Amino acid sequence: MQLLVIRHAIAEDKEAFAATGRDDGERPLTADGVRKMRRGAKGLRQLVPAINTLASSPLTRAQETAEIVRKEYELERIVDAPELEPGVAIGDVVAALSRFDGDVVAIVGHEPQLGRLVTYLVSGTDRSGVELKKGAACLVEFDGQARSTCGMLRWSVSPSTLRDLAG
Repeated sequence: MQLLVIRHAIAEDKEAFAATGRDDGERPLTADGVRKMRRGAKGLRQLVPAINTLASSPLTRAQETAEIVRKEYELERIVDAPELEPGVAIGDVVAALSRFDGDVVAIVGHEPQLGRLVTYLVSGTDRSGVELKKGAACLVEFDGQARSTCGMLRWSVSPSTLRDLAG
């Protein structure tokens, strides 16, 4: 299995959005974030030509990012994955990965959880050792199901590099 880990794109400013009185989970991507992620998704497709399953945190910014990826890959749907919400224990996230089908599973979520997840899958250490900028992605490969200490980090690519790959 290959696990494609994608951080949500640039969202509205957290403090400014909080001033509106709305829940942070509803914070959307900015127009610039949408534009950059569309181009980044095209570059991502150069690295990973096909995705079998696309799962996302239910937070708006992750869902909007996943929708951009879904369209680029012409997938039918996005799997809702509440385990990818910020603050969920890494063990629970790893357990949830087993419910996703396919050789290539893509997940869209948040930092620092995604960095912690990748570090845990590769080393067994529950701390953030991989930083993913907004709109960045990395690929972790497994022989079989995703589990701690069995992952091999194949690559980690910045959002600007993904956009450059789009041509």
